Amino acid sequence: MSPPFLFPQNLTALEEDSGGDDASNLSVQNPTCISSLRPSDLEEFVKGISFDLSDKELFCVEEQDVFDRIYSLIKCFGDLTPGCKLNIVESLRSNFSVLLPNIDSLFRVTTSPGSDRNGGLDGNGVLDRVNSHRNAFKIYTFFLIHVVLSQESTTASSNTTKVLPNGRKKHPASSWNWEAQRGRILNLIANSLEINLSLLFGSSDPDENYLSFVVRNSLSMFENPTLLKDADVKEALCRVIGTCATKYHYLAQSCASILHLLHKHDFIVIHLADAAAWAEKKYSDGSLCISLIREIGRTNPKDYVKDTAGAENIGRFLVELADRLPKLISTNIGLLVPHFGGESYKIRNALVGVLGKLVAKAFNDIEGEVSSKSIRLRTKHAMLEILLERARDVSAYTRSRVLQVWAELCEEHSITIGLWNEVAVVAAGRLEDKSAIVRKSALSLLIMMLQHNPFGPQLRIASFEATLKEYTKKLNELEPNQSSESVLDAAHLDNDSGNEDGDNDGGPKKQDDSLTDSCIAQEDEQSTQMDSSVPDVGNLEQTRTLIASLEAGLRFSKCISDTMPTLVQLMASSSATDVENTILLLMRCKQFQIDGSEACLRKMLPLVFSQDKSISEAVENAFVTIYITKSPTETAKNLITLATDSNIGDLAALEFIVAALVSKGDISASMLSALWDYFCFNVSGTSAERSRGALSVLCMAAKSSAGILSSHLQDIIDIGFGRWAKVEPLLARTACIALQRLSAVDQKNLLTSHGSRLFGVLDSLITGSWIPEHIWYAAADKAISTIYAIHPSPETLAADLVIRSHNSVFGVDGLQNDNNVLTVVQVSKLSRFLYVVSHVAMNQLVYIESCVRKIQKDKAKKEKMVAEGQNVDSNGKSKEDDINAELGVAATEDAVLDILSERAEKEIVSVSSTEKNLIGYCAPLLSKLCRNFSLMQKYPELQASGMLALCRLMIIDAKFCEANLQLLFTVVESAPSETVRSNCTLALGDLAVRFPNLLEPWTENIYSRLHDPSLSVRKNAVLVLSHLILNDMMKVKGHINEMAMRLEDEDERISNLAKLFFHELAKKGNNPIYNLLPDILGKLSNQDLKKESFFNIMQFLIGSIKKDKQMEALVEKLCHRFSGVTDARQWENISYCLAQLSFTDKGIKKLIELFKVYEHVLSNDAVMDHFRSIINKGKKFAKPELKTCIEEFEGKIDKFHIDKKEQELTARNAAAHQQKADAMKNITLDKNIQEESGESEAAEDGEVIDPSMDGTCDVPSNENAPKPVESEQCSHPSSQVSDVPSNENAPKSVESEECSQPSSQVIQSEPGDDEVQSPQFVPKETAKRGSKKNGSTSVKAESHAGTMRVTRSRKR
Repeated sequence: MSPPFLFPQNLTALEEDSGGDDASNLSVQNPTCISSLRPSDLEEFVKGISFDLSDKELFCVEEQDVFDRIYSLIKCFGDLTPGCKLNIVESLRSNFSVLLPNIDSLFRVTTSPGSDRNGGLDGNGVLDRVNSHRNAFKIYTFFLIHVVLSQESTTASSNTTKVLPNGRKKHPASSWNWEAQRGRILNLIANSLEINLSLLFGSSDPDENYLSFVVRNSLSMFENPTLLKDADVKEALCRVIGTCATKYHYLAQSCASILHLLHKHDFIVIHLADAAAWAEKKYSDGSLCISLIREIGRTNPKDYVKDTAGAENIGRFLVELADRLPKLISTNIGLLVPHFGGESYKIRNALVGVLGKLVAKAFNDIEGEVSSKSIRLRTKHAMLEILLERARDVSAYTRSRVLQVWAELCEEHSITIGLWNEVAVVAAGRLEDKSAIVRKSALSLLIMMLQHNPFGPQLRIASFEATLKEYTKKLNELEPNQSSESVLDAAHLDNDSGNEDGDNDGGPKKQDDSLTDSCIAQEDEQSTQMDSSVPDVGNLEQTRTLIASLEAGLRFSKCISDTMPTLVQLMASSSATDVENTILLLMRCKQFQIDGSEACLRKMLPLVFSQDKSISEAVENAFVTIYITKSPTETAKNLITLATDSNIGDLAALEFIVAALVSKGDISASMLSALWDYFCFNVSGTSAERSRGALSVLCMAAKSSAGILSSHLQDIIDIGFGRWAKVEPLLARTACIALQRLSAVDQKNLLTSHGSRLFGVLDSLITGSWIPEHIWYAAADKAISTIYAIHPSPETLAADLVIRSHNSVFGVDGLQNDNNVLTVVQVSKLSRFLYVVSHVAMNQLVYIESCVRKIQKDKAKKEKMVAEGQNVDSNGKSKEDDINAELGVAATEDAVLDILSERAEKEIVSVSSTEKNLIGYCAPLLSKLCRNFSLMQKYPELQASGMLALCRLMIIDAKFCEANLQLLFTVVESAPSETVRSNCTLALGDLAVRFPNLLEPWTENIYSRLHDPSLSVRKNAVLVLSHLILNDMMKVKGHINEMAMRLEDEDERISNLAKLFFHELAKKGNNPIYNLLPDILGKLSNQDLKKESFFNIMQFLIGSIKKDKQMEALVEKLCHRFSGVTDARQWENISYCLAQLSFTDKGIKKLIELFKVYEHVLSNDAVMDHFRSIINKGKKFAKPELKTCIEEFEGKIDKFHIDKKEQELTARNAAAHQQKADAMKNITLDKNIQEESGESEAAEDGEVIDPSMDGTCDVPSNENAPKPVESEQCSHPSSQVSDVPSNENAPKSVESEECSQPSSQVIQSEPGDDEVQSPQFVPKETAKRGSKKNGSTSVKAESHAGTMRVTRSRKR
């Protein structure tokens, strides 16, 4: 019998074992050097091995000679030829496949009754046979696994081998298919583990040496991603791992190895989860899975913080297990729940995903007893509560993952109606999350909840309320004696127990999963039917359930409707994903008729101008989805509604979108035809307003294709300026816009066919009175512009318009005689006249510029043709052009053109005394009119029209502008009408662009408009200054702090405009805010600003500075500002700004270096708080060395703060002591003066003093003496300070209420004596000893011209 075979650590270890003294185990004795054999000899050698394996018994492999030769081949398996490999592999595999059934038959023989009849010899024979089978089993397994390992190693190395110079690879594959052989071998190994090996190994489990070898090498194959792509190989490896761990209880080592691989590789996660799931399914034993979960649960949560890649892999593995084995994981989830308290967000993310999988899959069956079902239901609710709680996780990634899980549960209908609104509230709250990924997940969740809601295809609040009211009334009829307050509780229990999957069987309607994204046209009819009829739903309980469902639907609808303001804010987000997902949610809300969704979608339109292409495309796609339908009539109706209901900003966006859709073909010819039908009143029920809307949309479409309007020119004139224009005055204005959009060819045709009629209509529109006053200005604006766009010589017609308008106001001779005209004209007519004059002048200026551009364009085109050689007269003409070029004739032509252009512009408003044209006659009248402030205040409408006209003429002519600039600023500052001030503010912006030198001295006055009490004026001032500064038309001067103050404006829109200005300013160049910040800080500190407002402004401005170098420079600048400031408030402001900076290592070091600059301000508590904030921020990112410096710096400033406080306290005490000493000195001096002066001086001063007298003024010498009375007035030039000797019973000092004498004295009295004074003095007492007992006494002394005034002691 051969010695037993033990699995070595590796293949070559078999040779090493042969040299030892222990010869009890089978090892290699005489290996053959395969590399020394010739190819022919090698083939003979392989054939010999194959013959022996096929000819001899299966256990011949344990014979020493056969074993050594097989070992030699396996050792050099990679160097064998494909044919040799095939022979040896087939021989080993076929023998091993035959051996396995023999082991089963051997087991049957040994367990048969006849086997016990044999004697001991036969028993020994059976034992030998079992040993031989076991040896052969191990050897075949060993060699076959090493064949796979060797070949895979060779294949991996050959894949990285480059092509040799002769064009051949190192090992060309020619004959055998290794992939097929590999799968057969590994499946054979897996089959060998599934037979009964208990008798073969003498116990229920094989020995650990065998299992360790198989598991170790199988798991090493898992590390090869190429192997796992082969389905047969992967299945075999999963079977091997599952069988060893589950059937043969090789759990501990297998789990440790699996977890090690999970931490090491990310591609292995799914395959190992498949192995664990296969084991549970095959053997109905989840021990492998449970052991893995237990080991993961035992791991210290802090370990996952360090190993982020491993934490992610472990998390994915848990989710995959929960997906494959939900019930098993649900019973062991308690082992993992403690990790919710860990610091690794990736593990928390995974656990959230696990709970989602369990809720969706682990509780779907309805089998089992009522008690177990109740337990499982409570478990499910506990999991759902954890998911709701995790929506407030500290990590944004976890919050986002929670919302994603809820979306998955919603899609799988795993959320009950009772929990539906709680989830909706959580999602709505997360829309305001600070993290963009959380907001994105919240938006996606709300979209999913709308799509899969169990309440019906339309969610209008009014519809739910009406239906709920009817069913509540019906419930009261069914149960009149019971309160309806218990309905919700009963229905909630019913929903939780009978509707676990989230299906709403008792609801009013079942939501169809195949809802389209387009709007449902017939929803109004459905809702009407739903409101008008209340079907009978059955008994009392069913009615209660239905009411509960309706109430839940109503709450859900209100919840979604309440998010509309937040969605509007999200559409202004800087994150493109926020905007795109918000648009998708609003589209879904529009589909389900959520209240307020239509208005929010209107606010989406301006986003089409976004520079982010993804946002503009999202808006365009949403527009097509919502408003462009397959029905041309319906599309026309939608577009008309948009055009009539939108504001100016939305109309501009709508025009851009319509033009783009026309060019792309999304708006077809049939839709345009439907619009013409609405305009021409061919559709029944069309109103004049809708006709105007149709023409407005057609004008938008004509911007892309001007030929759209050419087919209905007659209709535009007849309808646009006919009787319908009186019904809808804006129709005439829209018709003017349409005429301006005509192509050049259409304009010529129009002039030929309808020219005289058209201009007659426009003339009547401007000079007539058939259009209301509030519409006339807009209509006249477009009418005059149309004349200048179409008429071949518009200046002649415009002059006639001005003259007729003038005559309608002043009469025929009024232009030459302008005395006292203001007393006889109508204000409305005068206002219209001024508007016509100014608008004609402005259009004339535009017309001159367009003519110049046209000449320049023709000239450039001509030069281009000459350059390309397309000039016909190439002989004489080209020579002439060359000569002109040499003489500079071309440059002279440009100069002449500029001179003519400038002259023509000046002639519009001529203020020369010798030359006056039409507008020039009107300009002085306008100037005088606007200077008549009393008249302007009496007629605000006239002032608005007059100032608007004045501003337009100022924009045209520089001299007129300079002459009236003072008037303009006077009006803009003092006009009572905010409309006038607002218009003038806008005009200042235009003047600053056209005449910057004239406006430059008035810059401060322009900035002062930011403080106007009117919201509209401040808003326009912000817009004007933003335009001027951002377009480099005005330098950012020392008044930018005024704009910064608008960041805290009481009006939110103005505040947002100011924020937008600084946001755009920060993008310019090297961020001007960095250079402006110190100046803004200094000026804002001197303003009367609230502390909170100042902090908010500076925080916003500092937040716009992103560069580290600028931050570091600001540290130095701000620190040096401490040295020039003595105000404690400014110290606090500067230190706050320092605390808002984003510090780097260099910034912290700079702050420490500049300690001497700001050490004197560290006594202030608020300053110290800001410095401590800086230190705390620095500790978070500082490296160990810098952290030590920061800690030393912290101790330094704390010590300096304490010392400074003590110094200040000492200084105050010293000052008080000095005052006291000076007072005592003065008292002594006063005493000496009294002794020298004598009684005569006292008599001269009007005082009578006699210590023996007791009848004049008795002052009780006790502690209850009268309290001192402060002096209110003292007109004498000098006073004297005195005090009495220290005595508890001495009278207190006396101060006069009013004294007119040139000098006065205080008479001291001995203890016990009475004091007699002049009636001018009010007696006061001082108790020096008492003051010493109560604390220190400060005495304030003032000296005047050598005399002293009486003061009294004050107790501190």
